[in-house]
Amino acid sequence: MLKKTVMRWALVVVSAVLFGGTSIAQSKPNVVILATGGTIAGAGVDVTNSATYQAAKVPVDKLIAGIPQLSNIATVRGEQVFQIASESFTNANLLTLGKRVAALAKQGDVDGIVITHGTDTTEETAYFLNLVVHTEKPIVLVASMRPGTAMSADGMLNLYSAVAVAGSKDARGKGVLVVMNDEINSGRDVSKSINIKVEAFKSPWGPLGMVVEGKNYWFRKLDKRHTMNSEFDIEKIDALPLVEITYAGGNVSDTAYRAFANSGAKAIIHAGPGNGSVAGPLVPVLQEMRGKGIQIIRSSHVNAGGFVLRNAEQPDDKYDWIVAHDLNPQKARILATVALTSTNESKELQRIFWEY
Repeated sequence: MLKKTVMRWALVVVSAVLFGGTSIAQSKPNVVILATGGTIAGAGVDVTNSATYQAAKVPVDKLIAGIPQLSNIATVRGEQVFQIASESFTNANLLTLGKRVAALAKQGDVDGIVITHGTDTTEETAYFLNLVVHTEKPIVLVASMRPGTAMSADGMLNLYSAVAVAGSKDARGKGVLVVMNDEINSGRDVSKSINIKVEAFKSPWGPLGMVVEGKNYWFRKLDKRHTMNSEFDIEKIDALPLVEITYAGGNVSDTAYRAFANSGAKAIIHAGPGNGSVAGPLVPVLQEMRGKGIQIIRSSHVNAGGFVLRNAEQPDDKYDWIVAHDLNPQKARILATVALTSTNESKELQRIFWEY
């Protein structure tokens, strides 16, 4: 009896050695890093250069090689999609990146995707992908405020944390995420709030969670439609219409509005003060443009989070205008650009702004 028991335990141990080790190796997630440039791939001439440097200099293979600890948490490979500073991102870049992300998300050997990006338009790319890529797999954008050559550079830890989040099962189905400075923010909500601090990215409604030493801690969920629940699909979008933003303050003129209208804009985002307020002299100008078929979308340029109420300040129903809800002007532009690929009906567009 004892002999049989020992033999059974021996079989268990052998099985664990032969198969258990393999399962452990196989359990390590496969994460693809798509590199687009930005400060995280930047370099300065001196270690004291944290704000003056050249972006988009370091290729993705060097970024990965610089963090050997990544191999402890995931099987990682990289692709260089672009090598540009993110202020130069175009609609064409968004389409190219979106289609590549969607293709990778369909692959059985890909568990999560990380996108390295410049901070200037991280929030726009994140929201775009949140709207058009149909997957539950984690898609994580990551950036840095300091180049890797600077003292106290933040890129290395940000990238490590982003890979950890992208490879984690508990990040599935939460939409496109932005991971920086230990925070996990929704690509829908997050915005760059300051340009000289590592804690530059904030969400007006708070982060979704934190990542500490590679472990996720979640605090809330995003209630807006995204990814798998979106009516928009990157695989069906091959071109994006022109949507422009006009910034309004005191003594605003109609020059920019008319210039954008004459250049073929399908919609104009009015980035107004407060509740997306429109100065009296501008009202007839925007009415005229709406009469010509251009969509007028009122948003707020309030830094900490503007919330535009319909029919407050202006009679939106009467003028057939749209309000951007809580989206800042740049995110309102992204949503309008995507939404206009499927409808130009103002009531439908307003529904979309409420739901996304």
